[in-house]
Amino acid sequence: MEQKSYSQCHRCGKMVCYPLIRVNEKPPLEEAPDFCPMRLRGQVIERALSEYEKQDVSEFARLASVQEFECYERLPGGIRTKFPRLEETIQFAKKNGFTRIGIAFCIGLMNEVRILAQILERKDFEVVSVCCKAGAVPKERIGLKAEEKIAGPEIYESMCNPITQAEILNSENVDLVIQLGLCVGHDTLFMKYCRVPMTVLGVKDRVFGHNPLAALYLSASPYYSRLRAREKA
Repeated sequence: MEQKSYSQCHRCGKMVCYPLIRVNEKPPLEEAPDFCPMRLRGQVIERALSEYEKQDVSEFARLASVQEFECYERLPGGIRTKFPRLEETIQFAKKNGFTRIGIAFCIGLMNEVRILAQILERKDFEVVSVCCKAGAVPKERIGLKAEEKIAGPEIYESMCNPITQAEILNSENVDLVIQLGLCVGHDTLFMKYCRVPMTVLGVKDRVFGHNPLAALYLSASPYYSRLRAREKA
């Protein structure tokens, strides 16, 4: 049977794309494993690189790398990080000259979005926000059964409406959108329909206080070993 070849950077142990070499040396690309996208998808990489030749894209990418650089500082004891993601987002928006920030958020994070909006406004941004229940559309509109509603079949339950969130923010002429706490799937639809530059400040995790990486860290523990169990055929 012919073996399919596809990019699997997660299996790489060589990291030839990020070598610890001097600036005048060349990365040892010949050492890249067979599943390296630099071996398999060279033409795709070249096409992607051509996008950076566009002036607005090039400048946006440059400022993103400047922002990354500024988040570290070299000290006698080594390199240390400086800024949390929220502060980094504010700095990057300032670098780009953004003045109008949109927030797409889950209504369950109303307290968090109020704090975020207050911080952004104190940094002289105009804040436009849209919650996930905008439209007050019943879940029956998308085919949910009465017994599939969280609050129970007898309760009116508004559906999460990420497409509406995206289209409202598209229409509001915001410079940057911050996504905060949208559910799995709803966030995917939002990203599909959002036509504004977007970043993510926080994602939904109802168990781990919106820190989904905790599940990875705990997957080797007895409590969450089920995450590593193979699916039964």
